[in-house]
Amino acid sequence: MRHIAQSLVGLIITLLVVSFVIFLVMEAVPGDPAEIILGMSAAPDTLAALRSQLGLDQPFLVRYSNWLIGLLQGDLGDSYTYSTSVSQLIGERLEVTLPLTGLAALLSVLISVPLGVLAAARPNGLVDMFASLFSQIGIAVPNFWVGLLLILGVALTFGWFPAGGFPGWDAGFWSALNALILPSIALAIPQAAVLTRVTRAAVIEVTNEDFVRTARAKGATPSHALWRHIVPNAMIPIVTMLGMQISVLIAGAVLVENVFTLPGMGTLAYQALAQRDLIVIQNVVLFFAAIVMGINFLVDALYTVLDPRLRVRR
Repeated sequence: MRHIAQSLVGLIITLLVVSFVIFLVMEAVPGDPAEIILGMSAAPDTLAALRSQLGLDQPFLVRYSNWLIGLLQGDLGDSYTYSTSVSQLIGERLEVTLPLTGLAALLSVLISVPLGVLAAARPNGLVDMFASLFSQIGIAVPNFWVGLLLILGVALTFGWFPAGGFPGWDAGFWSALNALILPSIALAIPQAAVLTRVTRAAVIEVTNEDFVRTARAKGATPSHALWRHIVPNAMIPIVTMLGMQISVLIAGAVLVENVFTLPGMGTLAYQALAQRDLIVIQNVVLFFAAIVMGINFLVDALYTVLDPRLRVRR
């Protein structure tokens, strides 16, 4: 519990530092939001009045403090472009991005862990050769290219899944889920390729440990030793890599959502950057950072569950 509490304090401090860095970087982004809203031909007094209304004429630390206080109160401000609250925009886009990344992470685990374990169980076998080929191709091909191939080879050729767009969850669960299948596969394939390689290496490393040889000497079958002793002890590097992949999935969602024209967080960030909607950008980036750090915190806490020796040391 003490270690978890210390990690939680570190998470809060890190979030504060990240929020300051994000706000500082947004100051360096070229372009005046007031000019973008009113146009380059707007009168100087009109621009000054709009800057005052948006709070852009206040000092840097004052604006940062107001933003931070608003975050603590749940008020993320109003978008310069959409003239609506950023909280509402993020909430609407999360209905697409969260299921998309969650489904991609699930597919990545379902593909990589069994494939990596079976490949490590029989090195240089047929499954191992297939896993090696899959890993090489999956790592080499970017996720947006996989998405384009899926659109051309599956959606347009066979018509099994929509080529783009999102009908919304109001149109029905299966209809909305069907629109996320191909994007989630495009996100999952490169991550599954990496996780397959990590799983194979972790299982092979644990296979050479003394306790595995002892279990086999006591009469454990290869299958029992694999799933009862080897795989549970190989889960720490697998879980570590899975936690690291969450940030990659979120970053990849920016491209994949634009390829499939999904109204998610990635599309929102891209549109806000093009329109210099700084308040939206800084809140979206901070939200992404909070998700990544939260996942890392959960992974760190999960270590003590997977390996009881860590509880004793701590």
